[in-house]
Amino acid sequence: MVVKRKTNGIEIIPAGSPIHELKIGGGAPLALIAGPCVIESREHAIFLAQEICRICRSLSVPFVFKASFDKANRTSVASFRGPGIDEGLETLAIVRQEVGVPVLTDVHDVAQVGQVAEVVDVLQIPAFLCRQTDLILAAVRTGKPVNIKKGQFISPREVGPILEKARSLGNEKVMITERGTTFGYNDLVVDFRSLIVLEGFGQPVIYDVTHSLQSPGGMGNRSGGNAEYIPQMARAGVAVGVDALFMEVHDNPSRALSDGPNSLELKRLGSVLEMVVEIDNVVRKDPG
Repeated sequence: MVVKRKTNGIEIIPAGSPIHELKIGGGAPLALIAGPCVIESREHAIFLAQEICRICRSLSVPFVFKASFDKANRTSVASFRGPGIDEGLETLAIVRQEVGVPVLTDVHDVAQVGQVAEVVDVLQIPAFLCRQTDLILAAVRTGKPVNIKKGQFISPREVGPILEKARSLGNEKVMITERGTTFGYNDLVVDFRSLIVLEGFGQPVIYDVTHSLQSPGGMGNRSGGNAEYIPQMARAGVAVGVDALFMEVHDNPSRALSDGPNSLELKRLGSVLEMVVEIDNVVRKDPG
């Protein structure tokens, strides 16, 4: 039996901030965390943030921009990793200021946490690092909201101890993201019962649609993916009742420098969001 802890949701941006206030969970509207997998250039990041923001505002969808300054777990050593922490954080700071949206990025090492927390609104723990105690504690110690991605190698019930670890320092602003579970070789599968189990821990639940359609290492020296299933998977996650969707969005996925095969093409974002907003409205009337 799943026992749900009461939660009031998480303020990503509190009321009165120069950035538009935004809350995830606790009955707040379905939010979107979206952007390119990696910062490809400053101009590209700003362009995508502006375009995604425009679409989200037209549909009244709260939006957090995401992009990584370093992809530390690329399949090949020759793959593009990103601009690095200094240039990457400068870009995220500009996006935050010019576009007026909160920003999220990954931290891979305890030494990065303090510098990253000075710039971004949400710190993210990558899936492969979701059990790294020192990294999680360093992130929550900042007092910032923290998004922990559930590892592909653990069951949803194993998230309980991870969240206990994260909340042990008194920071309740912790979210958990489902991104699929390893299924044989080069494939992931989402058991939608997982979202219900995760909800039972009382923290906002996010569904990472695009990473759950990744084929890790599926193309030999890089990962593949099945972006054609994004609309249906997004609908399914929202129908279960998640608090936010996480999607990698790119204006030209075939030329993306990371995770192109599982990214949603920018021009398709509006239609996908229109449908999931309708579903979310129905779910909120009868959450079950």
